[in-house]
Amino acid sequence: MAYFNLVFLWAIFYGSHTFLANLDFKHWLRSKLGNAYKRYRLVYSLYSTVFFLFILIYGSSIEKTYLLATTDLTTYLGYMFAAFGTIVLVKSLKHFSLSTFAGIRAHDDLEEQPEFVRKGAHAYVRHPLYAGLLLIFLGFFFFDPILASLIHLICLIIYLPIGIYFEEKKLIQLYGKSYSEYKKEVPALFPTKFRA
Repeated sequence: MAYFNLVFLWAIFYGSHTFLANLDFKHWLRSKLGNAYKRYRLVYSLYSTVFFLFILIYGSSIEKTYLLATTDLTTYLGYMFAAFGTIVLVKSLKHFSLSTFAGIRAHDDLEEQPEFVRKGAHAYVRHPLYAGLLLIFLGFFFFDPILASLIHLICLIIYLPIGIYFEEKKLIQLYGKSYSEYKKEVPALFPTKFRA
């Protein structure tokens, strides 16, 4: 039952992540909130962070069922994947204002359209945040190879095509042909080539 609850929590988290980022929902919400909408990103960021941490804490509270023996190799792989994923996350945020991204700086993201970023990590993959998170979850599984860690990873893998589909639908609405061309040129998660 605990593992079912864990899957259910991830389904709610990922479903709400997609719904709350939807442009139609944001336009509707702005029509209801008026000027207060400028704080939406901050509320969304706080909600997502608290919910995300709650899921991880809940997963760690479940009685551990080991799927692999913990060895120096699995620990090393865990650190390696998690460190590389963290580097990818940090590099992917390099060209964004963190205060705007997290919502600390109040703004109307429907009026102040963010810059279309194609440089840095975004030159190699369209969704480096997702790629970094995937590596971190993979590292987490190798570091602590229990069933809960595997469920975290599998739920993310299942969500990624869905999340990418809806995010790119939104990005095409925002950036039009520019994003459509970018989508044809750059892979979603795994780089196929590196520039010198």
